[in-house]
Amino acid sequence: MDILQKLEGLQHKFEEVSLQITDPQVIADMQRYIKLNKEYHELERVMDAQKKYKTLLANIEEAKQIINTETDPDIREMAKEELDTLEPQVPHMEEELKLLLIPSDPEDSKNVVMEIRGGTGGDEAAIFAGDLFRMYSKYCEIKGWKISISSFSEGASGGYKEIIFNVTGENVYGTLKYESGVHRVQRVPATETQGRVHTSAATVAVLPEADEFDVQINEGEIKWDTFRSGGAGGQNVNKVESGVRLRYVWKNPITGVSEEILIECTETRDQPKNKERALARLRTQIYDREHQKYIDDIAARRKTMVSTGDRSAKIRTYNYPQGRITDHRINYTIYNLAAFMDGDIQGVIDQLIIAENAERLKAQDEI
Repeated sequence: MDILQKLEGLQHKFEEVSLQITDPQVIADMQRYIKLNKEYHELERVMDAQKKYKTLLANIEEAKQIINTETDPDIREMAKEELDTLEPQVPHMEEELKLLLIPSDPEDSKNVVMEIRGGTGGDEAAIFAGDLFRMYSKYCEIKGWKISISSFSEGASGGYKEIIFNVTGENVYGTLKYESGVHRVQRVPATETQGRVHTSAATVAVLPEADEFDVQINEGEIKWDTFRSGGAGGQNVNKVESGVRLRYVWKNPITGVSEEILIECTETRDQPKNKERALARLRTQIYDREHQKYIDDIAARRKTMVSTGDRSAKIRTYNYPQGRITDHRINYTIYNLAAFMDGDIQGVIDQLIIAENAERLKAQDEI
């Protein structure tokens, strides 16, 4: 089936969804309405691209007709020039359409909960986890995204043993999902007296933030505790029990095994707000566990493992003596480590997106 035939099929779907989102019964069902609204905007992008593609083909056909029938040499020359300009655009536009025709990951538009944990390497791993948090903070600032820290545990020599934070903005998960995995650093730690290079690691997890409709939670089964928040914030922090801790027993629907999920939130001085944010993190953690099968299915179909969410895979090495960053999934190396650690990570993310899109196109062609 060629591209135009596929696009015609989607045209009918677009018209159908356009009607559905104006139906009062659909609008009354918020979960269905949100889902259809997302589908409408995705199809709208495809329809806009279809219009441009059809216009391009029509202009090419018109230029060819002028060349074949026109007797005026000047007009024929102008038509040839136009044809030379238009024809090279066809393959590029077809590639763009092929990508748009691949169903997008429904998670891509979601906000995220990011977790950075110091791994092997003790104090140096915690310092590196802090460096990574700073890197992502700078990147989010560049993108105009908002960061809010939920909880953290500081390392003895600086950095973080663990830091958990939310990132909100446009297409956040679709961009940051490539960061999940083990990040390895090679450098001389500040505590090293002999000048030897040490290797440490930190783990990054990027979880799509669950919407209220994504998971079912029996709120009556949540056990809540409150406690006094530590850290900066003046006397109020120690006098008011604004920190919240929740415990919830979740049963895996596939294996039947139950586990207790423990979440703490000290993000604000307002206890109800902390409860709300802890509940949002609970939804996200359950959603992440329930979608692991979906992630594993993608991993089984892909060779490069670019964005499978496999947090045990070593994805990137930061080599300070050489000023080098290597992304092992696509064997891509650059030598701008200082700028990279200051948030200039878009170039590597772009390369990962290109690699994944190439793989998705290949898989689509094999269907």
